[in-house]
Amino acid sequence: MLVLLFFVLLLSLGTSKISAVTSVYSLPIQGEIEPGLANFVARGLALAEKDNGILLMEINTFGGRVDAATEIKDLLIQARIPVIAYVTDRAWSAGALITLAAPLVAMAPGSSVGSAEPRPLEEKTVAALRAEFEATARRAGRDGRIAAAMVDADIEIEGLIEKGKILALSVEDALEWGFADVIGLDRWEVLAAFGYEDFEIIHLTPHWAEKIARFLTTSTVSSLLLTLGFLGLIVEITTPGWGVPGTGGLLALSLFFGGRYIAGLAGFEEIGLFIVGILLLAIEVFVIPGFGLVGILGILAVVSSIVLVFGNLQAAFISLSVALLVSTLALIFLGKRIAKTKFWQRLILSQSESKQEGYQGPPDFSMLLGQQGTALTPLRPAGTVVIGEQRFNVVSEGEFIDANSLVEVVSTEGSRVVVREIT
Repeated sequence: MLVLLFFVLLLSLGTSKISAVTSVYSLPIQGEIEPGLANFVARGLALAEKDNGILLMEINTFGGRVDAATEIKDLLIQARIPVIAYVTDRAWSAGALITLAAPLVAMAPGSSVGSAEPRPLEEKTVAALRAEFEATARRAGRDGRIAAAMVDADIEIEGLIEKGKILALSVEDALEWGFADVIGLDRWEVLAAFGYEDFEIIHLTPHWAEKIARFLTTSTVSSLLLTLGFLGLIVEITTPGWGVPGTGGLLALSLFFGGRYIAGLAGFEEIGLFIVGILLLAIEVFVIPGFGLVGILGILAVVSSIVLVFGNLQAAFISLSVALLVSTLALIFLGKRIAKTKFWQRLILSQSESKQEGYQGPPDFSMLLGQQGTALTPLRPAGTVVIGEQRFNVVSEGEFIDANSLVEVVSTEGSRVVVREIT
């Protein structure tokens, strides 16, 4: 019996020793902050919570989309596990907001955090982002006014930042003013500084769907896809039938929506509205001649779906304006260049029949209207009349006219002269 109790005691000690190992999920936040990154962070948090571990975000970014950073910030605030933000080089702009959302912040020597002045620099945008930074910092027990100075150049803090400049904290300033808890050369030193002695680091990397979503939702790629999509549709609408431009435009817009669907930014409603718009445009091109109400409704449906996907009217308006402007300029530029290529000359009839080359247009007999003459031959109903000293081939209005009868020109249509007998 004593042997059995001793064995159970050893087993429980071994189990407690194993359970004492903390699972640390290392999640890199690098490059541009874009909507696809939020899915990656959400997956990392879910894995860490399931394992009752901690999330260590290793941040090195110049910034990116504020809406994406706000979504990540909300995920971090709602986390039920310890979250550490470790700034390895810099956390600027949108990266600063993510850093402030973490309850524990560590910085590497030589790193910095801040510089979050928004673009476009408008009072409404500055006020909204300043309030977001202030609230996020205060939630973590930090000075909201210092966080606001990272956004608003009108804020002055004695001994730290003067008016007219945007605040970026060095690692020493961040530690002094309470925006960093520890300084660490690497992740192991950081974890030790926070009191974790026995831990296992699990490195997280984006899987293929997250990589595709991150790539397709970056600002540059999104703008490029929108531009190519609108350019293809504009070219297709202005030309008969359906061809390569329309297919390429649909493919670009499909990639645009597909990336946002994978990132969780677009649902079936937005995609359905986009498909309805494309179907209306197809009906306009293939079924209904010209361009009218159906085509306009199709364009409105496509544009509305894009605005709903962005979720931000201002960002959607800017992106759509840039896409339409670039598409129009590209269409004008390409139209001039393509018209001069040998391939285009083979597709169109470029031969002209000019007077210099001996070509003559149809004769104009409108000056004969109302003039009188004599039938040189019988008109049955066609024949010849003499007006003045010239002969003309004419037709009657349908009746038979004898030769030597007096006639009058009643109408002319191009080279056709119609006469009537004068009785």
